[in-house]
Amino acid sequence: MTNPRQLRLGAFMRPVSLHAGAWRYPGAYPDANFNFGHYKRFIQTLERAKFDAFFMADHMAVLNMSVEALKRSHTVTSFEPFTLLSALASVTEHIGLVATGSTTFDAPYHIARRFASLDHISGGRAGWNIVTTSNPDAALNFGMDEHMEHSERYKRAREFYEVVTGLWDSFADDAFTRDVESGIYVDPDKMHVLNHKGQYLSVRGPLNIARPIQGWPLIVQAGASDSGRQLAAETAEAVFTGQRTLADGKSFYADVKARAAKVGRNPEHIKILPGCMVFVGDSLEQAREQRALLDSKVHYANGIGALSIALGTDASGFDPDGLLPADIPETNASKSGRESTIALAKRENLTVRQLAQRLSGFAGLAMLGTPKMIADEMEEWLVSEGSDGFTVQFPHLPGGLDAFCERVIPELQRRGLFRTEYEGKTLRENLGLPRPKNRFFS
Repeated sequence: MTNPRQLRLGAFMRPVSLHAGAWRYPGAYPDANFNFGHYKRFIQTLERAKFDAFFMADHMAVLNMSVEALKRSHTVTSFEPFTLLSALASVTEHIGLVATGSTTFDAPYHIARRFASLDHISGGRAGWNIVTTSNPDAALNFGMDEHMEHSERYKRAREFYEVVTGLWDSFADDAFTRDVESGIYVDPDKMHVLNHKGQYLSVRGPLNIARPIQGWPLIVQAGASDSGRQLAAETAEAVFTGQRTLADGKSFYADVKARAAKVGRNPEHIKILPGCMVFVGDSLEQAREQRALLDSKVHYANGIGALSIALGTDASGFDPDGLLPADIPETNASKSGRESTIALAKRENLTVRQLAQRLSGFAGLAMLGTPKMIADEMEEWLVSEGSDGFTVQFPHLPGGLDAFCERVIPELQRRGLFRTEYEGKTLRENLGLPRPKNRFFS
């Protein structure tokens, strides 16, 4: 008997693994981050396991870290997401293709056109992860001496979303008649000129591409601050979040769903998918040993770089074996990320060194144990409304991915918690989400 609630599973590839030691793990591909053949293998393995989506995050700069950290980082080089996902679309048929697109450092016309193109190329499998970009080094790559203030970034993002979705609605679904006999290719009465003039953006339109197959590509959002939650409630259909405990997950889930209902949306049309790194072993102890080995591959210079990013300030001068200073200056970094980092240090009484290693390793939600233990924990999150599924992160590649697909997925399927076949052809159909109506044409 099929469980009435099904887990939704995305695979988070940022780019490939969040863990700074992943490329050094025994048996891992050191060049996994920049090898198309490896990416092809990964996504085809995920598709065989019936994953909902392949989620490609992006960096708009070489991450701000010291040279000592930089020379050990596997994030220095990575593919541009649209180019990669367009290539991967040709070697897959069902799995969703989600890419990050920045509302701070890109133009809405570019974003609308790229995602519409990816949706057509893939047969309706594209998704847009809306980000406001918090890395201050990125600003320097786009002609800005200072990073845009946090609340301003979210106000711009909200307007950006309206422009992009408006551009996707430039043409009615049946606008392109292509009538050879009459010589009429497109019906101009079914084309809308946006003429948007707002606080941050001015875009005429229309978009020079037919309406996406899904109407709109799937809208994904990852903000955790109050501004981020509100943007998710108003716009998102999938939310990538970072709650570390079930209690926090339930609180976030209830909050975002309630906000969505308040603005007139169906809460079931938002899938809450917290990031979760999974360590699969024959026993809990073996899984813990895997994590310890992985963490041992992280150099302190990389850890302090991760801590600096989380805090939004240079942490290299902090005493490695002391506690975090009490007077860390306020910055334009993500407030929620900064606060959660400080809270983690206080909660576990971590030294700067310990905190840095945790952050560069992986400080978010982790599930460790046998396939049964991991399935138990995922099921608990699902049935207690802590999440609608997970954005799975693999500790190393290909071993971590293979272990999850070959051992955990069959256990979830046996329990009726996860599909055995895809439900439809598009990402929206597989997630059980409606196709948006065109706001300009009935």
